[in-house]
Amino acid sequence: MNTNPYKQTTTNVEISQPPTDSVSELAFSSKANYLAAASWDNEVRIWEIQSNGSSVGKAAFSHQGPALCCAWSQDGGKVVSGGADKAGRMLDLATGQATQIAQHEAPIRCIRFVEAENSSPIIATAGWDKMLNYWDMRQQTPIAKVELPERAYAMDCNNPLLVVATAERKILIFDMASPTTPYQTVESPLRWQTRTVSCFLKKDGYAIGSIEGRVGIQYIDPQQKEKIFSFKCHRDDTTMKSILYSVNSISIHPVYGTFSTASNDGSFVFWDKDAKQRLKQYTKLGAPITATAFNGDGKLFAYAHGYDWSQGYKGNASSVKNTIMLHSVIDEDVRPKPR
Repeated sequence: MNTNPYKQTTTNVEISQPPTDSVSELAFSSKANYLAAASWDNEVRIWEIQSNGSSVGKAAFSHQGPALCCAWSQDGGKVVSGGADKAGRMLDLATGQATQIAQHEAPIRCIRFVEAENSSPIIATAGWDKMLNYWDMRQQTPIAKVELPERAYAMDCNNPLLVVATAERKILIFDMASPTTPYQTVESPLRWQTRTVSCFLKKDGYAIGSIEGRVGIQYIDPQQKEKIFSFKCHRDDTTMKSILYSVNSISIHPVYGTFSTASNDGSFVFWDKDAKQRLKQYTKLGAPITATAFNGDGKLFAYAHGYDWSQGYKGNASSVKNTIMLHSVIDEDVRPKPR
């Protein structure tokens, strides 16, 4: 039985006043049903999601170029973002004031709050200037810097685990007890460019997705080596020659630790990594999916439709609508199956 409180009239409901260009990242507050979206129209928007699945715009702030990433503070009171304008910005929802809190020499592709629970907020930003910087919001300069081997493409943190994926398939793993020295620097298990990375609930590993329709399940402890594997997904094998689609987003379920993948094939899939099993697939949703996120209790799943530029400028069809959809999650679709 589905005990989801979101009494939607359909399984997928469109958000009100969606962005006017492709969404680069979605993020839910862990404290309330507030959804943030960073998009290529230079805006970061925040909505409050009602129990009937409807949405109400709460706030917005701007970059001077495409907004490439966003994240919530642990207390749910602040949203931070990074953009092509090389700036990191923060909105305080209580005051409505937006301020600049970070600066790079090139676009900021990734941003996360990385402090331990109940500690003073620390923000990590990673950019195309091959730098990982740590910021205390009370200071105008980084409190620490790490030179990366290449441009940052994806990053996630579940303290004390921080994972940064860069160009040339490099992955840097940090223990936040020693945030300026990588605990490990490894090569991606996947053969092509990294698109997304997401840390496990148990903080013992991460899932990584690439442009070739493949996901890698990685563990940090060498004693868990037997759990490491990669698998194919988001591929069309109905023709003589397989068509491979990019894994644009991986989101970890906040209760069960299962996860979603979403792709420019217009589908999202829920997976159980421990059972190496697909739980549920939703296909042919009308347009590429560029970003996804579960809300704090895992009963709501947001996904963004828009063009991801995987086919160049010629593939940018006007028929692709930029929007965000809210999916009411059925518990059995994300709950691990008994083994």
